[in-house]
Amino acid sequence: MRRRTLFRAGIALAAGHGIALAQPSARKPRIGFLGSSTPDPLTLRTQAEPLRQGLREAGWVEGQNLAPIEFRWGEGKYERFPVLLDELLRLDLDLLITVSPRPALLAKEVAPKTLPIVALAVDDPVKMGLVPSIARPGGNLTGVSAAFEGLVEKRLQLLKDIVPAARRFAFVFNPASVPPTAIADLAPGWGQTLGVAITPVEIRSPEDFEAAFAAMAKDRVDGIVFVADPMIWAQRARLGELTVKQRLPSVWGGSGYLEAGGIASYQGDWPAVFRRGAALVDKILRGAKPGDLPFEQGTKLELAVNPKVARAIGVTIPQSVLLQADVVIE
Repeated sequence: MRRRTLFRAGIALAAGHGIALAQPSARKPRIGFLGSSTPDPLTLRTQAEPLRQGLREAGWVEGQNLAPIEFRWGEGKYERFPVLLDELLRLDLDLLITVSPRPALLAKEVAPKTLPIVALAVDDPVKMGLVPSIARPGGNLTGVSAAFEGLVEKRLQLLKDIVPAARRFAFVFNPASVPPTAIADLAPGWGQTLGVAITPVEIRSPEDFEAAFAAMAKDRVDGIVFVADPMIWAQRARLGELTVKQRLPSVWGGSGYLEAGGIASYQGDWPAVFRRGAALVDKILRGAKPGDLPFEQGTKLELAVNPKVARAIGVTIPQSVLLQADVVIE
């Protein structure tokens, strides 16, 4: 009798364990990622992997306590952002990460106000209307800015240091990212400070490249400063090839551009922006409200140079610049 009772109890216990094992595990948080560029190896190395590393360091591992991150990439085509964002918003996300200004502004406009948003790699979030305050963003959005005060002027000065005899620089930008009126207002002052003429050059798509470089050749520009932009990043290989073909020294916004043909870059530490973004994601997933988390500013600037490309176009990078470089690509 006692043995039968114990046997029945054992069956009940085993059945209880079976029920427990059959029960679904706790729901894993789901993160959406709206990137503006292409998922090439360099982009993944400087954006996706630092983000994942930061999440792992905070205790979040995809497939364990975090659902696989839902990545969507705009590939530098602004018209794709609304479609990709709509895809993500249909996935019952717990948090959305955006990269660059346009996806952030779009997400603020159309995403539910209950969905936390971490905006990465934007410029001045207050000036662009993303948040009312750096210290207390309010609402459902916070993030990390990679911009630094006076960065454009520093890039122009870097180009002048490399080409001291220069008389004219081209300032190449995508008007979909940077208002042309702002460039028109600022360019004369930049030129006056450096003692060079500044020619603004707009490129909206790859179809504009040939005409733009032909115009720069006609104007006899001595160097180019490129404004970082998703389209420009996606097309960096072709743009770099054109700068080398015309033997034009170029300064960019990110060391990744130098592998394509640039000779120098001055920009915030890009991977660090995504690691800091992971720290914000961690706080939000653990209960913090995005609007209570200050919008962070990148803290490190990186100077990178590529002497090999410089030599190929007949330019010598001064020793004073080489000594300051954080990264030297050979």
